[in-house]
Amino acid sequence: MADKEKIARQFIEAIPHSRALGMRLADMADGKATIDMPFDEKLVGDPETGVIHGGAVSALMDTCCGAAVMCHPDNLGSTATIDLRIDYMRAATPGQRIRAHAECYHVTRSVAFVRATATDEDAENPVAAATGAFTVEGAK
Repeated sequence: MADKEKIARQFIEAIPHSRALGMRLADMADGKATIDMPFDEKLVGDPETGVIHGGAVSALMDTCCGAAVMCHPDNLGSTATIDLRIDYMRAATPGQRIRAHAECYHVTRSVAFVRATATDEDAENPVAAATGAFTVEGAK
């Protein structure tokens, strides 16, 4: 599994969009992934409130879900997003990092299903939740 995680980590860290948003892979193993995105003034969607734009949160959650699929034991290759639904529950607290955690909970021959949450430093109160479907290659 270590080789699969290494390949997935290198892939995620090589995505220019992920680097531009400051994403850092915090943890990844056996179909689960956690990625942090630090607060950055460049990502603010509302200058009056300082709240991070929902598009940055969406990109974080999509990347985290993809990482969870990439490191799932039944996925033998890369992945791509088929469908991703994100429910925004509240604005992230300005100045705080956002952390996404995703779990790939079911894999068929060609599709992986993922759930994710995004939180700021108030980890008890989610910023957003997501469910998605992703491609898999050569699933068992």
